[in-house]
Amino acid sequence: MLKMLDQNAERWALLFFYVLLVLTMAVEVVRREAFAFSSIWGEEVVRYAFIYLAWIGAASAVRERAHIRIDVILHYLGPRAKALIYMLGDLVMFAVAVIALYWSFETVAVSWKFGSVSHGLRVPMVWFLMAVPVGFTLMVVRLIQSFIHDVNALRTGQPVFEGNKLFD
Repeated sequence: MLKMLDQNAERWALLFFYVLLVLTMAVEVVRREAFAFSSIWGEEVVRYAFIYLAWIGAASAVRERAHIRIDVILHYLGPRAKALIYMLGDLVMFAVAVIALYWSFETVAVSWKFGSVSHGLRVPMVWFLMAVPVGFTLMVVRLIQSFIHDVNALRTGQPVFEGNKLFD
């Protein structure tokens, strides 16, 4: 169960938010064009689904090593040097993610304290602001996993996972 969750958690969350975004947008377009009427909540649902989609997608990209990077130098390095560079990159990204996670919780705490709600849905903004800490928490978890895999690859002499190539 945990292995399946580890492999597919982001995929299912991304699928859910993407379907929610597309269906809500389609309903709003039909309502606006066919009935000359639109809702406030539709625009909010699409906006916040997109925000969750972006942050969970960023965590998924960390897992797949799919973030944009300049890797020209890496092509000329051996497996050990590549592993060390990837580990250094993961450590830097980990530090940034932990700092951002701390400050994102600060924003959520302020919203919780003052009880702010969204304009259309009248739902507490905490649920929408939690997209950022959720994304950074997933990133931290994925960076720890990546670091462990890189250490194991370095120890055994295996090549590190460099991500799937987009264009070959």
